[in-house]
Amino acid sequence: MLTTFLVGILTLVQLNCENLFDCSHDSGKNDMEFTAEGKRHWTAGKYWRKTENIAKAIIGSCGRDTLPDLITLCEVENDSVMDKLTRRTALGRLGYRYIMTDSRDKRGIDVALLYNTFSFKPNCHYSIRPEDNHPEHPLRDILYVSGCLASGDTLHVVVVHAPSKFGGAKKSLKRRMVVMKKTMAVIDSIRNKDNDANIIIAGDFNDTADSPPMTYLENHGLVNVSKQAIGENGARGSYKYKGRWESIDHILVSESLRPNVISYRICDTPYLIYKDKQYGGWKPRRSFNGYRYDPEGFSDHLPVVVKLSF
Repeated sequence: MLTTFLVGILTLVQLNCENLFDCSHDSGKNDMEFTAEGKRHWTAGKYWRKTENIAKAIIGSCGRDTLPDLITLCEVENDSVMDKLTRRTALGRLGYRYIMTDSRDKRGIDVALLYNTFSFKPNCHYSIRPEDNHPEHPLRDILYVSGCLASGDTLHVVVVHAPSKFGGAKKSLKRRMVVMKKTMAVIDSIRNKDNDANIIIAGDFNDTADSPPMTYLENHGLVNVSKQAIGENGARGSYKYKGRWESIDHILVSESLRPNVISYRICDTPYLIYKDKQYGGWKPRRSFNGYRYDPEGFSDHLPVVVKLSF
């Protein structure tokens, strides 16, 4: 029997959903490959199966007896997708709701915060728009949400999906730094009102813990509590690229929350991974291998799970 949440404990999960698109074309967005006529032949049946699989990954991320209180999601397309995820799957029956951005991303992918209504009550939220000199490839919005926990504490949550290394790591580094600096501007504005505010920053940063963008955040008073996280079934990171495990999904907290951290891990439950025949070991069971669809696939990223006391 699942319990909604554990009293005195906050569980947060970060997950990149790997292209959680519906099967309809959004005007002005480059999403035609995720339609029935597109390259991926993305039908209603495939979309529904993908949505159910993402719900299963979320629900199973904390083990058999508990559920996450907060879930930060990357690569979700729109309100239609999030409404289906939170109302038409088991998540809806468990009391989850969502807040998301509506950014200028050319493909239409955004970030979202899923929250358990029994343990978190939002009171303020908005999107923050980073600006740089690449208008043809606009940066994704940052999501900010503040709310009240069941304990009565106020919590500030920031959700980030930084630009990928497409075009080269060095060339794209400047754009990721723009996002990090904008994120820190948000954090600083919170600290100006309350220096001991409880803050969590989570998302897909497209960089490892030792990279300049991530060390920039740590040098400005944030603690990367997930940097040492590994799985129990072979996962050494949240993402595997050409046989090498990397952690590019991170959860950071304010210094005030460092003593509250109970545990951190990569969720590599057996149904989320399968054998890596090319490089050996295991890898995330993704929805697509190239253009070949796997109906049992979840995502090319694994969930990152952090538990804190409150």
